[in-house]
Amino acid sequence: MRITVLGAGSWGTTLAVLLNANRHKVTLWAHRPEHAREIAGAAENTRLLPGIPIPPSITVTSDLEPAVRGAELVVAAVPSQFLRAVAERLTSFDFTRVVFVNVAKGIENGTLFTVSEILADTLPNLPRENVVTLSGPSFADEVSRHVPTAVVAASVSPESAGTVQKNFLTPYFRIYTTEDIKGVELAGSMKNIIAIGAGIAEGAGFGDNTKAAILTRATAEISRLGREIGADPQTFSGLSGIGDLIATCLSKHSRNRHVGEQIGRGRKLPEVLDEMVMVAEGVATTRSVFDMGRRLKVELPIVNEVYRMIFEGKDPKIATRDLMTRDAKKET
Repeated sequence: MRITVLGAGSWGTTLAVLLNANRHKVTLWAHRPEHAREIAGAAENTRLLPGIPIPPSITVTSDLEPAVRGAELVVAAVPSQFLRAVAERLTSFDFTRVVFVNVAKGIENGTLFTVSEILADTLPNLPRENVVTLSGPSFADEVSRHVPTAVVAASVSPESAGTVQKNFLTPYFRIYTTEDIKGVELAGSMKNIIAIGAGIAEGAGFGDNTKAAILTRATAEISRLGREIGADPQTFSGLSGIGDLIATCLSKHSRNRHVGEQIGRGRKLPEVLDEMVMVAEGVATTRSVFDMGRRLKVELPIVNEVYRMIFEGKDPKIATRDLMTRDAKKET
């Protein structure tokens, strides 16, 4: 297939290399011209995925429209808060025969749209059944080194999900399919918020008991909000749910966990974000899900406390006390 990957971050680069190895004709689009030139010149994404060669058969460019023209499959590896600006440059394209694969995890501020909803809102010629979300516990560094990984491809169309499954599958990258795109996108977005919370617990010096409680009760929050938007509760026990939650909350690879850990140690959010090269999607998504909970009247105590810690400077120990002293209740 002719495939274009939008976004030359670590994950976009990893998928471009993977798809190229599967004998597809791949174009990798970078937002900044200097980044595209740097990758092409070094045959490596030295800043965001060092040590992984980029084959010369991959075309690297910063010209968006030529990159997309003629593609049979487009991979959107652009952070959720920046995707609308990119998609709005493609409104004239006819995507009626193109499969669009979202690999970002986030919910847009203001609109509270998931990525597939952003695409539907901005691309009038992209049928809903052509959109697939690929999600699960999949750190780019590990996938690029062929560490065995399993993810899920979600779409309202089994055919579109099957197309992604067939063309992305490798001996080290296993893909399952589901029709619950709402649940997969919500779980992938919310786990980043919980990872910030788990990082705060680590940075503040709490123990494994605390982190286990956060992960478990976070699953209840994700399921509660998921039911409200019509998602399948079983999704949250799968790869995009508990699988991604475990990986993101416990791994040193996690950017969101890193943000939380620094805040738990007493640092301020702007200072932490300023020194990061890559985007921690959970920061902006925390604001979105906090607003969703209030709008839909869904109880999200962990999300609410993460919001107050990162945006209002609430002390982690006070936030933890407030969580622990809520009214006693049954577990389920």
